[in-house]
Amino acid sequence: MSDPLRLGIAGLGTVGVGVVRIIRQQAALLSARTGREITISAVSARSKGRDRGISLSGYAWEDDPVTLATRDDVDVFVELMGGEDGPAKDATEAALKAGKHVVTANKAMLAIHGQALAELAESKGLTLRYEAAVAGGIPVIKTLFEGLAGNEIKRVMGVMNGSCNYILTRMENSGKTYQEIFAEADGLGYLEADPQLDVGGIDAAHKLAILSSIAFGTKVDFDGIQLEGIERVSIEDITAAADMGYKIKLLGVAQKTGRGLEQRMQPCLVPETSPLGQLDGGTNMVVIEGDAVGQIVLRGAGAGEGPTASAVMADVCDIARGWSGSVFGQPAASLETAQSAQSQAAAPYYLRMALVDKPGALAKIATVLGEAGVSIYRMRQYEHDAPSAPVLIVTHKTTHAALEAALENMQGTGVLAGEPVALRIEEV
Repeated sequence: MSDPLRLGIAGLGTVGVGVVRIIRQQAALLSARTGREITISAVSARSKGRDRGISLSGYAWEDDPVTLATRDDVDVFVELMGGEDGPAKDATEAALKAGKHVVTANKAMLAIHGQALAELAESKGLTLRYEAAVAGGIPVIKTLFEGLAGNEIKRVMGVMNGSCNYILTRMENSGKTYQEIFAEADGLGYLEADPQLDVGGIDAAHKLAILSSIAFGTKVDFDGIQLEGIERVSIEDITAAADMGYKIKLLGVAQKTGRGLEQRMQPCLVPETSPLGQLDGGTNMVVIEGDAVGQIVLRGAGAGEGPTASAVMADVCDIARGWSGSVFGQPAASLETAQSAQSQAAAPYYLRMALVDKPGALAKIATVLGEAGVSIYRMRQYEHDAPSAPVLIVTHKTTHAALEAALENMQGTGVLAGEPVALRIEEV
């Protein structure tokens, strides 16, 4: 049997403790599956004295993660601290420069600095792996790297933030407002210390940027993502969408076209009967479409101690087996600079608006839509007592530009009793 693979783990929060547990509880299984023992040499975290529910007395302690990353008795530096810069980035760079392989769960660092880190790792002949950075326990990175290596990827999409999916699902099931369910999720500890990372779509967009790079052979381009969170989704939209046969999801979509790389992270409507429409609670789902395989659906826990630690250990095991390869699926030097492109593909849209309750109001809206080339597929007007009338419209496929022109021209009709809401309906 080969020499043990020695780990240095920086970050002993939920995931870090989960990794320690797996290595202890599954030692024999890991050894049988990789052909070598996997051990922990040293650990590092912000607080040495914190009670983590597990003894760390058998491991050396380092206050400085950079020092941990460069120890002689560490073969693989496991970075579980988080944060796009600061100690996480410094220690990762130090590990690679010192000849250590790296396993990380840090999607923010990879989304912002992935290209530079990939070039550094590959120049040293080292492995940089990050299965846990996207969709928790779902092996989506490995699927793109290995299972779908023979496919030209056509589209990647998915629900990649369990907190947002929990909020939207709870709104529908409870009938409560966004503000009420946000407070509930925050109280349960489902949101990041900075909740904007979740509800603003930033966390999910980091993940989409990583998947896009692997799928389409481009440099990671987080800044090129069209980004909108779920803060403006109202209980009225949740209810109306359900009434029309749809669910609202924070959906990431990436596809490469002749115009460039389209990347969107925004609330969309999906058919309630689709796999994405049936996804409830904090679960994640990634849908990948390839030219040979067609559409595949990956579903599972997107966060939590066990699922995320499981993904970390998948990477550790690959390194133990001697796996080597490019960080983003092909040599970093060959990755193209993505040409960001706004989606011009036609799609149906959901429109909700309140109209002044007077004769001819709806006719004016229909005229404006028609003049912009936007055709109405379905429409509903609800009973009301207020001076304004709620109206729902689902359009036939139209371009974003045509819809924007129609919405702008509606402002001059004098019949709007508020700002219209427009959400794309994604075909899945």
